[in-house]
Amino acid sequence: MTKSAFILVTAALLSSLAAEPQIFDTTQVTGWKGHPTDWSIASAVVASTTEKVWTSVTPGTGLLLNGSAGKAKDLVSEFEHGDVEAEIEFIFPKGSNSGVYFQNRYEVQILDSFGKPDEKIGPGDLGGIYERWDEARTPKGFEGTKPSTNAAKPPGEWQRLHVIFRAPKFAGDGSKTANAKFELVELNGVVIHRNVEVTGPTRGGLPTEVAKGPIRLQGDHGPIAFRKLVFKPL
Repeated sequence: MTKSAFILVTAALLSSLAAEPQIFDTTQVTGWKGHPTDWSIASAVVASTTEKVWTSVTPGTGLLLNGSAGKAKDLVSEFEHGDVEAEIEFIFPKGSNSGVYFQNRYEVQILDSFGKPDEKIGPGDLGGIYERWDEARTPKGFEGTKPSTNAAKPPGEWQRLHVIFRAPKFAGDGSKTANAKFELVELNGVVIHRNVEVTGPTRGGLPTEVAKGPIRLQGDHGPIAFRKLVFKPL
């Protein structure tokens, strides 16, 4: 094999290894830091359509949930990502609230938003890119991008997010050359965002931007369960 061919084959191999997806195991709470003992595993849940509670939780494996009481401290992944494609499937009861923070900094909101007309939804609704926050500003909340349409299913039904996220980019001296961007967000098969730049961390995210960071699952705002958490580096 020639040197140039060897380099090409090696580059292709490294590229394929880099693209291996991070699939979180839902048979046990592994791959997480933060407060994994607050979270639990079950084989099935039934979410109330009238109250902010689980109607039932069945022992077993296959689902990751924030405890049978539906309230736990956030989970932070050991896995860290830059550009990434995510597939996330989740369920919650009536009135519940959670979120997925990309790089522990940029939140895609999870909220019971079923039935809201498009003109009434905002960045805090299901699939919204949450607002930024600055105590020195008036108003304190700013930016944030609402879904282009309300694609939320009723509470008690499984829902799906498909996200292509582009991490912020930095020069050798550490200066930022490109903002973080949600290139695509689909909720339940419906495109709700395209090419939305985020100029800095959203409310509740870590304040300093980085090239790579972990996934964070919000667990303290109400019951939430996940059956699919797949993150493929791009």
